[in-house]
Amino acid sequence: MSFNSFGHIFRVTTWGESHGPALGATVDGVPPGVPITEDEIQVWLDKRRPGQNRYMTQRNEPDRVKILSGVFEGVTTGTSIQLMIENTDQRSKDYSEIMEKFRPGHADLAYWRKYGIRDYRGGGRSSARETAARVAAGGIARAALARLAPGLSIRGCLVQMGPHKIDRANFDWDVVDQNPLWVPDARAAEEWPVHLDAYRKSGSSVGAVIELVAENVPEGIGAPIYAKLDSDLAGALMTINAVKGVEIGAGFEAAALTGEENADEILPDNAGGWRYTSNHAGGILGGISTGQPVVARFAVKPTSSILTPRRTITKGGAAAEIVTKGRHDPCVGVRAVPVGEAMMACVILDHILLDRAQTGGERGPIGGM
Repeated sequence: MSFNSFGHIFRVTTWGESHGPALGATVDGVPPGVPITEDEIQVWLDKRRPGQNRYMTQRNEPDRVKILSGVFEGVTTGTSIQLMIENTDQRSKDYSEIMEKFRPGHADLAYWRKYGIRDYRGGGRSSARETAARVAAGGIARAALARLAPGLSIRGCLVQMGPHKIDRANFDWDVVDQNPLWVPDARAAEEWPVHLDAYRKSGSSVGAVIELVAENVPEGIGAPIYAKLDSDLAGALMTINAVKGVEIGAGFEAAALTGEENADEILPDNAGGWRYTSNHAGGILGGISTGQPVVARFAVKPTSSILTPRRTITKGGAAAEIVTKGRHDPCVGVRAVPVGEAMMACVILDHILLDRAQTGGERGPIGGM
C-alpha cells in the first residue's frame, strides 16, 4: 500500500529521505500547456530553504529543483512531472548516538513499533526535510492556478509564536516579506526575534500558529460530505510535519459565538450581486467555497530536537537519557509558512479541476443573472 500521495485529479507523490541522495515529487494531473520553469518553482523553494538566518536550521542546502519530465519547451505536456532536489549537506554522524535510543517527541518509537526498522539519520521520511518536495509541487500548482483562476492569491504568515500573538489591529501583509519570521505585525516583528533568540541560545524551541489566506477563490469548488474543500484542506495541512491542529475561519473561536454572531449574513449589493457581512465560515460553507477569502490556521508544535536532556528508553527497553544534537530550527513554524501555502495551492487546484469535471463551471442563477 502507498501512503505517499495526496490529491484527487491533481495528485502529488513525494519520495526520498532526509539523509538520502535526493528527494522529490511526482506530480500527476497537471493540465497541458501551463508555462513553467525551474526558476519559477525555485522562488517558492527559496522561501523555505534552510540556513537563511539564525532562526532556521543551519543545514546548508541550496534546494535546487530539477524538472526531469512532463515539461517540453517551457510548458507542461499533460504527463507526469518528476521533480528532484538533491541533498548536499547531510551530517549523518550527528545522529549516530541515537541509533539505539528513541527521541521523545519524535516518531522514532512509533516507526519502530510499526515497521521494525527506522532511518535514524534525521528521521528519514518523518523529517521536515520532506516538505521541500511539497513546496516544489506547490510551485507547479501555482503556475496552473495562474491560468485557471487568474487573480487568485495565496499568502501565509506567522500569527503566534509560543504565548505571543500578533495585534490584529496592526495586521499588514506588506510587513510579512520585510522580516525573517514572516510576521504581519511590525511591532511583533521587532519583539519576537528577541524571544526566539532566547530559545535558540538555550537549546530549546517553541511552537507557532500559521495563518493562510486564499483570495479570489472561485465560488462553488468543493462538494458536500466526503469531498469538502475544508476537509481536504484540513487533511492536507495536518500531514505537514509537527502540525497538531487545524481550523477554518473562526475555527475553535466559533464555539464561543452565538448563532446570530456566527452566521455570515448575505445582502444584495449595488451591482446586482450579493455580499457577506462577515466571514466566520472562512470562505467555505457545506464544504463548498463561497467566493470569500478562504482562511485556515494550523498549529505547529515546538521542535522536539532540543539540547535539554530527556528521559527515554533504548531498543532493548532499558531506561536512558538523550540529548538531540545536530542543526535544528528553534521554531519550525517559521519555515512551515511556505509549506502551508504550497499545500493550500495544491488542494485548491485539485478542487478547481474536480469542479470542472463535474459541473463544467456552471452555477445556479441568482435573480436575473
